[in-house]
Order: sequence, then C-alpha cells, then structure tokens
Amino acid sequence: MNREYFLQLTEKYSCPLYVYDTSKIAAQYKKITNAFSSVKNVQINYAVKALSNINILRFFKSLGAGLDTVSIQEVRLGLASGMDPHKIIYTPNGVSIEEIESVAKKGVQINIDNLSILELFGQNNQDIPVCIRINPHILTGGNSKISVGHIDSKFGISIHQLPHIKRVVKNTGMHVNGIHMHTGSDILDIDTFLRATEILFDVAKQFDTIDFIDFGSGFKVPYKEGDIYTDIDQLGLQLSKRFNNFCKNFGKDITLMFEPGKFLVSEAGYFLAKVNVVKQTTSTVFAGIDSGFNHLIRPMMYDAYHFIENISNPTGKNRYYSVVGYICETDTFGSNRKISEISEGDILCFYNAGAYCYSMASNYNSRYRPAEVLLHEGKDFLIRKRETFEDIMKNQEVIFF
Repeated sequence: MNREYFLQLTEKYSCPLYVYDTSKIAAQYKKITNAFSSVKNVQINYAVKALSNINILRFFKSLGAGLDTVSIQEVRLGLASGMDPHKIIYTPNGVSIEEIESVAKKGVQINIDNLSILELFGQNNQDIPVCIRINPHILTGGNSKISVGHIDSKFGISIHQLPHIKRVVKNTGMHVNGIHMHTGSDILDIDTFLRATEILFDVAKQFDTIDFIDFGSGFKVPYKEGDIYTDIDQLGLQLSKRFNNFCKNFGKDITLMFEPGKFLVSEAGYFLAKVNVVKQTTSTVFAGIDSGFNHLIRPMMYDAYHFIENISNPTGKNRYYSVVGYICETDTFGSNRKISEISEGDILCFYNAGAYCYSMASNYNSRYRPAEVLLHEGKDFLIRKRETFEDIMKNQEVIFF
C-alpha cells in the first residue's frame, strides 16, 4: 500500500472514501482458478451482494467470471454490465413467484430453495432449467448471522426432504440442471466443508440431467497479521479429486461452480476516514472519525475485525485508542487498538473494506454515502460520486403542513 498516494486520494476525492484495487481482485480470482485447474470445467460466479458497483461487475466479466445474484435488481445490474445472462445464477430467498418468473424471462439460471416455490414454478415453466438449493445441515461460518447451512436455517431445502424434491420433479416434469449449496461465510474447517460436498454429491447422483454442481463459497480471508484463513490450495487439491471422481462415475464432465464474494474483493478494498476529534475520558482515549456504521456496519453487525492504520503518522509512537463514529448510537470500529499516535485531521485506513461495506451502507442520520474510487493499472477512477443533500431529498414528496 502506498500511503502517500492514498493521502493524495483523500485530498482529491475527500473523506470518507472507499478505494478498490483491481490488481488484488485479479490475483484472488487467479488464486481460486489455479486451485481447481485440474477440473475440466470450472465456473467462478462473483457474489454481487459483496460489492455491486457496475464497474466491479464489468471487471469480473473481463476476467471471465460469471455472477451470483440474489435479487432481480442484482440481475438487472449484471445484465447492464454486459454479462451474458447464461453466466448469471439467481439464488433468491423468500421472494415472490412473480419475481422468480420475471427473472426467468431474462434467460438467467434459476436456483430455487423452497419446495412450494419449486412445485409452483415447475407447473408453469417446465421448459426452463432449474437448479435446486440443498441445505446439507452442516454448520459452518464465523458468526451465527452468516452460518446458513444448519438445520434451523431459512435457506435451502432440507437434505431430509429429498424424496419430496424428487416427487415434485417427477410430477411437474421440470428439468433439473444443477444442484447447489451454501453453508456459510468464513469457512475455517476444510474437512467440515468437504463433508457437505459429499452430501451434495449424493444428491446430485439422483438427477442424471444435471450440468453443474454449485458448492457456494464462504472462503475466509485474513483480517490481520497471523490470522487464520481458508487454505484454498488444499481445498482445491482435495475437492478437485473428489469432483473428478464423481464426473467419472457419473458418466459425463459437468461444471464445478463457486460463488465467492468476500474472497475476491475483501482485501482489495480500503476505507479512508478523517479523525474529527481525539477525546480522552477517565478510562479511554477515543478517536472519533467522520463516519459511522452507516458506512461500515460489519464490526457492529458481525463483530468483524478491520485492521486500522493511521496513514498520516505511520511511524509515530503507538498508543491505544477506541475508534468510534459519529452516529447517535454506539458505533465502535475497534476497541483499545494499538495505533500510531493520532491527531485531529489524521487519515485512518480500514483494511478489508471491499466486501459488505459500501453495499451495506445507508443514509442513517441523513448522512451521505461516500464516493468510490477504483485503482486500475496505475490510475485512479471515480466510479461513484459522493452523495449530496439533493440525493437525500430526491424521492421525497412534500405535500402540506
């Protein structure tokens, strides 16, 4: 990271500011594709929900990736980016049949995770191929809010309901072309994940029409020095062997799919914020910045860790600070963190800010959402303007009083 350059970016585009580096995105994409290079057909679908700026989607298109979407709006973004609809998979949860059928008309891959919706869709759309999302009842994920494969999860059709799935498929005559799972985010235990893949293989054997198996994602990235993370090379080695054996026994080469989001963009993103105030109380020194959980909610929502560096004074004496925001509730980004001495006006850099940061931002407290900048081949590009008061008022209708 070039600290001087990042300080120049804050002068050029102001604070707070999101910055994304395409070279890191490309490196992560190459890492996962290399890990599964022994598989004949591999498709990486970037999870749009992680970071949905259209320029990011266009960059993934240039790399050869597809897209994983969860809403009709994300599908429309993907199509607007120029992505081939056949390289977009749509995996909603709890949406109406009308939305699903509307998306189906756009030619994207439909993925259904509900028995009643599966039957309803199959009755009227037998000619449209469907992927089925299975809940393997395997618990993975770094936080209960992002563990989605357990028995009480709202996501997926229970593995124990496989006979019901087969009954629906038979009765409707629908064409099942894929099997899918997603166990959760921040996978630490490869063996647990591999147990879930074996369950998925057993399900896939029941459908001789499938063209792909989508293993979801949730691969963990490091958030600080010495942090644990998913060993993608080891996973690739072990899962590739299992997948190739499945294809051999199945009688045809199908496609192995993944849908990483955080793995691809988290480390590519930085969030820059200015220190408004340094406040000492009887027990704590607070560094209050010009932002809050309206811009970076992950620490409050998921207890997520973001490394924080004072790039204005990187070689200063280390002191302990609690870095907080300006929102009217507690919005602590980090408690009792060792950071080089902070003064009012300094710029703090939050690492791992590429995934689920801007995409989860809001206008809470009527604050504006920040600008986004893309670093590509040595140049910086503004890819989203900072909001203004006019943006806050845009869809409000003044009536009377």
